[in-house]
Amino acid sequence: QVQLVESGGGPVQAGGSLRLSCTASGYTNPNFCMAWFRQAPGKEREGVAALDINGNLSYGDSVKSRFTIPKDYDKNTLYLQMISLKPGDTAMCYCAADLDHPVCRAYIRMSAIQPPGSWIVWGLGTQVTVSS
Repeated sequence: QVQLVESGGGPVQAGGSLRLSCTASGYTNPNFCMAWFRQAPGKEREGVAALDINGNLSYGDSVKSRFTIPKDYDKNTLYLQMISLKPGDTAMCYCAADLDHPVCRAYIRMSAIQPPGSWIVWGLGTQVTVSS
């Protein structure tokens, strides 16, 4: 059974940076679409970044140019580099995985991210808190 564990969250001042990690285990064939989501209190879960097995990337509009999935990811660990953090970025951040399939890849080609209900595995999340 695939498991995802996020780490790297914490408190940070506005303008600061954080690097989140998502470690995957429990699988033999690492052909997944992967993504980062976040959810602030009282708000819907929002797609932040996604990656397909070909290395294609997509980012949410609210984080473009500030959040990136670094190229040093491997089959077991996915990262999210966040810079220029704002108080509005305060949220629980989740890692998600879905089996690699054309729909997932199509969303990413269109610079979009599948909605939360399409992802089959979730981590428990790591909290990011940005103070002004």
